Amino acid sequence: MTSATAALAPEALDSTARDKLKLVVVALVVVTIAELIGSAQFKLGPGKVVLLPMLWALLLAAAWGIAARRTPSALRIHTGLQSYAGGLLNAGLLLFIVKLGLTVGSALPYVRQAGWALVFQEFGHAFGTLALGLPLALLLGIKREAVGATFSVGREGNLAIIGEKYGMASAEGRGVLAEYITGTVLGALFIAVLAGFVTSLGIFDPRSLAMGAGVGSGSLMAAAIGAISAQQPPEMVKQLTAIAAASNLLTTVVGFYFTLFLSLPLCSWLYGKLEPVLGRFSKRQSADTASLAGVAGVAAPELRLVDNLVACVLMAGGVMIGNLLSFKVPMLQSLAGMLAVIAVVLAVGLVKRLLPRMPMVLVLSLVATVVGIPGLLPFSDALIALTAKLNFLAFTTPVLALAGFSVAKDLPMFRQLGWRIVVVSLTATAGTFLGATLIAEFFH
Repeated sequence: MTSATAALAPEALDSTARDKLKLVVVALVVVTIAELIGSAQFKLGPGKVVLLPMLWALLLAAAWGIAARRTPSALRIHTGLQSYAGGLLNAGLLLFIVKLGLTVGSALPYVRQAGWALVFQEFGHAFGTLALGLPLALLLGIKREAVGATFSVGREGNLAIIGEKYGMASAEGRGVLAEYITGTVLGALFIAVLAGFVTSLGIFDPRSLAMGAGVGSGSLMAAAIGAISAQQPPEMVKQLTAIAAASNLLTTVVGFYFTLFLSLPLCSWLYGKLEPVLGRFSKRQSADTASLAGVAGVAAPELRLVDNLVACVLMAGGVMIGNLLSFKVPMLQSLAGMLAVIAVVLAVGLVKRLLPRMPMVLVLSLVATVVGIPGLLPFSDALIALTAKLNFLAFTTPVLALAGFSVAKDLPMFRQLGWRIVVVSLTATAGTFLGATLIAEFFH
């Protein structure tokens, strides 16, 4: 998971042009180093763990941010710039979403073939978190925080649900905030390792794994599908990416209502039934997240036009570097494709003004999918041809580099979380991936 909703600090908005340029340059250096390192894998029991450039980018960026006080001023990414990186991540993910939408549109036959599996796997995303996370939380002695931490993966919409129903100062509010912070700091790294390991076991259809990857978070999906695709034949990557993108869109849109009307009430009911039974195995009290009681929900303001342009430059540069180093695509071809992607974002931004209440992510996903259908519009085929050379994994490296810089500022708060709530949060993340994968597997 990313900190795409991390609040922009006031000093970030007042950052000088030099500071912003420094962030772009350092981020591109991180992307270059990550792509040069390349992929690595090692055996772990019956499976293997695959480490991709995007993970190196996340770790390098996070380490760079953490070491800010020991870094020369010319290279220092201070807390204000780390917050600014979180804001840029919002804009950067829009370009990523366009790539996903175009992939879905051009591969609609594959999505149709997924059929009912794509529909019913959403139950796995909705209930897999509490199936694994809630019993573990109770066994570890976590109380009502367990409801907020395990009813779903703690993304922005779920923060809003818990905040409205219980308030962020409540035990449930502390639980969902702990899940959000854990996912922000460790989510992408954790799910990439998990997805790569499960894929290596060879027990699931790759299409089922791709559906499981669509957990409703752009960065988590990117990390998971990247690890899955790295172990598949090249001709399958487009199909799997399209299925994962469709699943992610479904989870983003429909998943909100699943969690609001189904998984949250069920989680609260199960807590009442299971806590007297499982809670007796631990004498621990619900104190781990008490220090978060005064923490408010986080929300990022809209970036200014110049900041959106900075994000576009950074993403375009990162994709061009990744495409060149890892996939041998000439930079000019990548640049033409990225300009087409940016044009789609700008056009949808104008359309969004006519539909102010519609979420930008939803509008952008739908428009990109429609214009990506071959032959549907006069320019569809040309757009598909321009963007075809943009490899999906090349997008994930700059996205996770920004995520790495952004999460560095959250580590002090992350340290306030007890180890038990961290374990529970990661288990809930595993539950949503594995739950959806298991349900989808019944249809393959």
